Amino acid sequence: MAAFIDKVKIKIESGRGGRGAVAWRREKFVDKGGPAGGDGGRGGNIYFVADENMSTLLDFTYKSVYRAEDGQNGGNKNCHGKDGKDVFLKMPVGVIVRDLKTGKIIADLDTHEKTILVAKGGRGGRGNARFATAQKRAPQFCEPGEASVERELELELRLIADVGLLGMPNAGKSSFISKVSSARPKIADYPFTTLVPNLGVVKKPSGDGFVIADIPGIIEGAHQGTGLGFEFLKHVQRCRFLIHVVDISKENAVENYNIINNELKKYGEGLSSLYQTVLLNKTDILEPSYVNEMTEKFKKLNKDVFAVSCATGDGINEFLNHLYKKTDEIPHPENPLKIEYDDGFDDNDDSSFTVVKLNKNTFLADGGKIRRLASVTDIRNTQQMRRLANILDSMGVYQELKKLGLKENDTIMIAHIETTYLGDYRG
Repeated sequence: MAAFIDKVKIKIESGRGGRGAVAWRREKFVDKGGPAGGDGGRGGNIYFVADENMSTLLDFTYKSVYRAEDGQNGGNKNCHGKDGKDVFLKMPVGVIVRDLKTGKIIADLDTHEKTILVAKGGRGGRGNARFATAQKRAPQFCEPGEASVERELELELRLIADVGLLGMPNAGKSSFISKVSSARPKIADYPFTTLVPNLGVVKKPSGDGFVIADIPGIIEGAHQGTGLGFEFLKHVQRCRFLIHVVDISKENAVENYNIINNELKKYGEGLSSLYQTVLLNKTDILEPSYVNEMTEKFKKLNKDVFAVSCATGDGINEFLNHLYKKTDEIPHPENPLKIEYDDGFDDNDDSSFTVVKLNKNTFLADGGKIRRLASVTDIRNTQQMRRLANILDSMGVYQELKKLGLKENDTIMIAHIETTYLGDYRG
């Protein structure tokens, strides 16, 4: 069986946009020729796709860096460059994606085939044919392609199961799931037999089924990292309800039940509010009178209590009828996660900007549109730099900078570009 991996870190990089071309029509029978540089192709995007056929993040431990293809450069005769190929990474249903730089949760792959764009490819640069006007018929410049997006992400798998099994180590959870489903977990008479969550599908008489997750044993202090429970309590969060398996052959059965519930409360995340039904196990080795006594005790703590023997199967069918009913009645809890979706790319349509005076002679202009313009400006090309200055002027950037004290020969930081202000001009 493949190792169960539920948290990994990966690095992704979308494709860079292809560079536009500077080219001219020179054919003998093309009247007056003119600019004919094509646009560069778009860089490849990176998508995450939820796949119900996957159950672990193991594949991402073998390979942790993923890159999409760059867009091709534009050509002459107005030929556009080819777009870079997109990358689709499949991962298990239930994966939460967190950006390590911002700490934000940017995606929750909670349904099969859900597809999320996590790194947008750079836009291809425009060729010189796109800049020809009645006044400037022979533009000598093109745009470089937009840069790629690099991100470091954390993938965290939270199992999506209908029912979660809780209980102290060796309470009989593995025996129960093996009895009611085709799952074959390791079963032995010692604590912590289950080291990873086990999933089993229970078939209902109606023909459909539901998924039960056998969560590794939770002990006192689990919410603080004691034992195995801390690593796996998160897998309980998406369950519709919980089955609390209690070994009533132990003298401290009631105390153990209370310990588990206290851990759920301390862990938070709404776990203590999930509906629970209590399964009193190991009745086959106890006197009927004692089983009845324990059943009455637990009914004072929980209204739905069932006494069974997971070893012999006594009482299992009656309990399954109860489960069938509850899986029809109780929906999955609403997703409490705050998703702050972004594709790692600046908002190209954001025309708002901010200006800041960094020191006596240095100023900063920033904003979504400004960063995009800077990313497709070749600082070695005088015409492109003049065009950038004209656009900033029309946006009112210089006007706002002057209010802060901008004067000739001062330095302006425009994203990664450092330029000197030479006064008002229009090229």
